[in-house]
Amino acid sequence: MARTRLLIVDDHEVFRKGLRSLVESSADLEICGEASNGLEAVEAARKLLPDVIVMDISMPHMNGLEATKQIRKEIPQSRVLVLSQHDSSHIVTAAIEAGAAGYVTKSQVAHYLLVALEAVAAGQSFPWTDAEAVPLNGKRAGVKE
Repeated sequence: MARTRLLIVDDHEVFRKGLRSLVESSADLEICGEASNGLEAVEAARKLLPDVIVMDISMPHMNGLEATKQIRKEIPQSRVLVLSQHDSSHIVTAAIEAGAAGYVTKSQVAHYLLVALEAVAAGQSFPWTDAEAVPLNGKRAGVKE
C-alpha cells in the first residue's frame, strides 16, 4: 500500500519539527515537503502534489484559509487538514467553507493528528474542536453508521 504523502505548512519552525516527529512515527505517512506561509504552501502543493496538506491558519503573506481555497481550486486531489490554535465553531466553519476536509486544534494534535490524517487521507472528514467533535456530512470520522 502506498504511503500518504504530506505537506506540512506552519510559520513556526519548532511546530513543524514537532509535527514531523509525530508523523514520522507512522509507517503509513511520508512528509514530502514543508512551507512556512500560504504562498509557499500553494507553490509547494503545485510542485509536490501531496495527498494531504497539514495547514495552519494564521500565517504571513497569505493565511491558511486563502491558501486552502487556492489549493483546492488548483489541485483538488490534495486534501487539507487544518491545524489551528482557534477552536471556535466560526473558525471551523470558515475552514470547511475554504475546502478543508478536517480540522484539529493545536492543543489536540498529540491525541488526534494521526487519526485525523488517516481519516482525511481515506476521503473522510475530521473536524475537531476542544469542545466537541463537529460532524460533517452527518457522520463523525472513523464511525461507521
